[in-house]
Parts: sequence; C-alpha cells; structure tokens
Amino acid sequence: MAEGENGSTTLPVSPYDEAMDALSSLITKRTRADKSNSGDRYDLMFDYLKILELDEPISQMKVIHVAGTKGKGSTCTFTEAILRNCGFHTGLFTSPHLIDVRERFRLDGVDICEEKFLAYFWWCFDRLKERTDDDITPMPTYFRFLALLAFKIFAGEQVDVVILEVGLGGKFDATNVVQSPIVCGISSLGYDHMEILGNTLEAIAGEKSGILKRGVPAFTVFQPDEAMHVLEETALSLDVPLRVATPLDPNLLNGQYLGLHGDHQYVNAGLAIALSSTWLQKTGHLNFNYLDGTSSLPEQFIKGLTTAALQGRAQIVPDQFIDTERQEDLVFYLDGAHSPESMEVCAKWFSLAIEQDNEHRKNLSTQLPDNSSISRKNSSQILLFNCMSVRDPQLLLPRLINTCASHGVHFKQALFVPNVSVYNKVGTSNVAPIDSQVDLSWQLTLQRLYEYIIRGEKVAEITGDEVKEESESHIKRCENSTVFPSLPLAIKWLRDNSQRNQSVRYQVLVTGSLHLIGDVLKLIKK
Repeated sequence: MAEGENGSTTLPVSPYDEAMDALSSLITKRTRADKSNSGDRYDLMFDYLKILELDEPISQMKVIHVAGTKGKGSTCTFTEAILRNCGFHTGLFTSPHLIDVRERFRLDGVDICEEKFLAYFWWCFDRLKERTDDDITPMPTYFRFLALLAFKIFAGEQVDVVILEVGLGGKFDATNVVQSPIVCGISSLGYDHMEILGNTLEAIAGEKSGILKRGVPAFTVFQPDEAMHVLEETALSLDVPLRVATPLDPNLLNGQYLGLHGDHQYVNAGLAIALSSTWLQKTGHLNFNYLDGTSSLPEQFIKGLTTAALQGRAQIVPDQFIDTERQEDLVFYLDGAHSPESMEVCAKWFSLAIEQDNEHRKNLSTQLPDNSSISRKNSSQILLFNCMSVRDPQLLLPRLINTCASHGVHFKQALFVPNVSVYNKVGTSNVAPIDSQVDLSWQLTLQRLYEYIIRGEKVAEITGDEVKEESESHIKRCENSTVFPSLPLAIKWLRDNSQRNQSVRYQVLVTGSLHLIGDVLKLIKK
C-alpha cells in the first residue's frame, strides 16, 4: 500500500495497469466520424514497421486476411479453430475486445498470457517512443499500435499461420500492411461505419476490397449485386481469382452443431472452410484439401467448426451473482449486432432461442410434479439496449422489434443505458462511477423512438409529461421503457425484480453495441 498526499492509502499500480495506462495514451481524441480519418497518413505504418524491424518477419508470415461488415470475426474464429485442429500453431488477431485487451491476441486459441503480453508490449512501446516525435513521425494511434503489436507477437512466437481480422474498412486498415497474404476473404457486406466508409454499398465494397492483392486468391459470400459488382471489378483489375464460398451444409457436421449459434453462421463457416482449404493447398498440405462443398468434411474441420467459441455473439449467460439455484431466473442473451442486417439476424436468433427454451421447459414440466416451480414459471423478455450515436437507431430498432414480433416475441420492457466503459482508458476494470449528471440525451432519443415504434405512431417529439423522472435515482420511465443513468443500476433493477417475482424467468436480450456486451459481461460473470 502507498500513502497519498492527504494521508489516504492507495493500491499499488500493477505492471499490467501500467501497460494499460501507456496504451490509453494512444487513444485519439478525434471522433471516428472525423473526415480527416480517411487514409490518416497511412504511409506512417511502414515507418513503424521499420522501427520495429517487422518488414522481413511480415513478408514471411503465412497470412489469411479477412474483411467484411458482418461475420468477419466469426469467419476468423472458425478458420483459426479449423487450422489449429489440423495441427498448426495459430495466431489470431481480432477486435474489439470485450473485457481484456489480451483477447485480441490469441495463440493456439487462447488469449496471450499476461507475462508474454507485457514483454512484447514494452519492447514495442519503448522502441517506438524512442524513435518517434510529434512533428514528423508521431506515436501510432491505438489500433495501429495493437496491429503492430500483433505482428510482433506472431513473429516472436513463430506461428505457422496468422489470421487477421480487419479493424475497419480495409484499404487503410492497419492490418493491410501485409503485402503477400496466402488468401483473402470478404464476409457479408452491409451498411455500417458509413460516416467513414461511404453511404453506398458500392463505396463500402470499394473500401473492403482494398485488402485484395495482385494474384492472391480470394473468397467472398453471396453479396447484393451492387457490392458484388465492385468486388468483381477490383478482382479483375488485380488478376485475383475471386470465388463465392458455398454456405456449409449442416448435414456435413455428422449430427453436431456449429460452435457459434445462428443460421447465418453456416455462411461464415462456408467461407472459413474455403479460406482454410486454400491456405492448406497453397502451403503444400494437400491431405486436408476441401473445396467442392459436397464431399465429407475432414474430421479436423468438423472439430474446429463445432468447438469454435467467440464471446458476445449469440452468447447465453445466466447471471452468476444470483443464488446458484435460481441462475436460470435471470438469463442474458448477448449479441453485439449493430447494423440493420445483423439486428434482424440477432432478433431471429433470440426468438428461436426463446422458442427452444420454452419447448424444453414444457417437456421438462411433463416429467416433474405439478407443484414444481419450474412448471409454474412464466417467462418475460426484456431488451437492454444502447448503440453509438454515429448509428441511425431508426434503421436498427424497428428491424429488431418487428422481427421479434413476427416470431411472437414481445418485450415486456426496454432498458436504455449509457455504456459503462471509460473510453479514454483501457483496462479490465474501467467501470465509470455512477454519475447522476451523465448526459442521457442519446438514451432519451432511443427511448422516444422505441415508444413510438411500440405504439405504432410516427416518430415525433415526445412531450415532457410522457417521461416520468424519479428524482432521487434520475431514472426516466415511460409506459414501455426506462432510461437508467448507468448500466449497474439497470442490472440492479433486473436482479431486484427477479428476486421479488420468483414465479417469473427474465430473459434479457442485450444488443446494439459490442462495448455494451463487454460492460454487461464484466457485471454478470464471475
């Protein structure tokens, strides 16, 4: 314990916290929608590679590079699991992280350990600090540093294959310094990050196709015509053999299920199979080849696809801080959907999960005594939502609500919260204090839209009388929804209701933001 200036004691800062403080210093104050982000002196990346002596190691890496709007993280996860189960030493770089930044760097399917992370982190950070200056070559920004760190880790660990998920776009993404990947993939394209990538599918596809390299084989999935046209034109100009990967036939899994849930994952799995097979073929491992989509899958492929895991995507987690006998009374369904298309996919997954759960309990109740508490419990669906203000909630919430309703799922209440994470600081426990003065104008906008959707009315200004504020807690209630000034208060409200109403099972869909998913996981998982 150390003594502060006022005589109070403070906890010593751990080496890991010191690294997180240093990493936090690289977070730019500029918003992502700042137009000057385009390109953003991309040439600096090659200066950083020279400083870190990464030019040669990167040229030797056997890389699989994946861009896309939806499904690129899942595709990378499937691909890594397939090749790991084929016996290869794998390195996977993905984003964002949900709880700990080390989630972004996976070696053989496991987050890099703290000891190795710190060693590689400080080698890169100190070397860059020594050889950069603010005027000519500034320190790399947050994501660029993380990408450089990933290359250093994978080079140092001498992995057999590197699977890189693009952070944003493709053409100017920090991962695109790779000049000679083995194979490239482009997952489903849609409208997202339009403030940076453009307002049309053609513009978005143009940015994503920036990862294609001359003569390097590439795969995509079925795309809307306007997007596919751009991908094909780019591929033609670069002499790239571009093929459309066939969605995986579930029958090829021999009665097993994909490790990542949802019908859309068969599209991502099909792309992962094509990428893995091509990588194996191009690196001389023909014994694992599988490209025709009709023959039986190798056993290693099946094991990889059925054991792949990714937090925050179609993930079901009971609240682990409720009495263990009652954990199933408060269950969180977490999916980081944040585009119109992924909202619809999320709604279908949640609705199907609710239907399957109800069917399971119905069958279970026939095997239990009539007075069993399980047979008498009703279920209630709650929505816990937030999205970034650069997104258009009028494209997100209607898709979510209407798709759920079409499957017979209606939310009893919607809860809107600000994100908890402190965005100018990185760490595993950066939970902002509950602040009654927090700006809730965005959450009130979401609430207003939600109320009008539920009432079937046109979106308009809601009058002050319709929002009832509980002055002490600053909770703002409407008929069908509530705005909480913090996520912990919303979680407390859910737990209190679960405790009071023990005849009800609360099924909470958390969506709209991967940041929100990470915040919730910090609060409900031990």
